[in-house]
Amino acid sequence: MSCSGCSNAVQRALSKVEGVEKIDISLEKQTVVVDTNLPRETVLETIKKTGKTVKE
Repeated sequence: MSCSGCSNAVQRALSKVEGVEKIDISLEKQTVVVDTNLPRETVLETIKKTGKTVKE
């Protein structure tokens, strides 16, 4: 993610997923921290659908 538009796209996509409680995105660190009981794969797939590269 290189801009606020990118982080907003990820924020919107994750906020639509039922079970996501909190989302913390840092453009500086290039990280997304999600508080949820959902499987990790569900979160990663949601981020990938925005077109962003996911590093585990």
